[in-house]
Amino acid sequence: MNSYKIIKYIALALSLLGVLFVIMIQMLDMLQGIDYILIVAYLMMVLIVSSVLFYTLKKVISDKDSLRSTLKVLGAFLVLFIICYFVLARGEETPLRDGKVLSAAGAKLISAALFMFYSLILIASGSMLWFGIKNRK
Repeated sequence: MNSYKIIKYIALALSLLGVLFVIMIQMLDMLQGIDYILIVAYLMMVLIVSSVLFYTLKKVISDKDSLRSTLKVLGAFLVLFIICYFVLARGEETPLRDGKVLSAAGAKLISAALFMFYSLILIASGSMLWFGIKNRK
């Protein structure tokens, strides 16, 4: 039996458990069933994410061209993050509302993540605009 069938049967069993817990909450007014539903949901999420990662990595590693293009994109993200972290981001200790203090390194990391997010928005918008104009002709 291959791994796809095993994952499919596990997902089916977890789905049936989820349905059972929903019925238990609806019919028997057992609020503790919500905890069980959350456990099943977390298990399904772990199962789905791990299977997606496994099959994606398996596909990328098996194809040389796909691996090369994936490494180029990861390298571009890394270069963008380095630019955002070392050039654009500033970090200062910041007092929080609950009395704790956000460290300068934490503030710099948050600032770099925001700059990276903004940069990715600009890159995506620019590429959509570029290819929209280019394909219009």
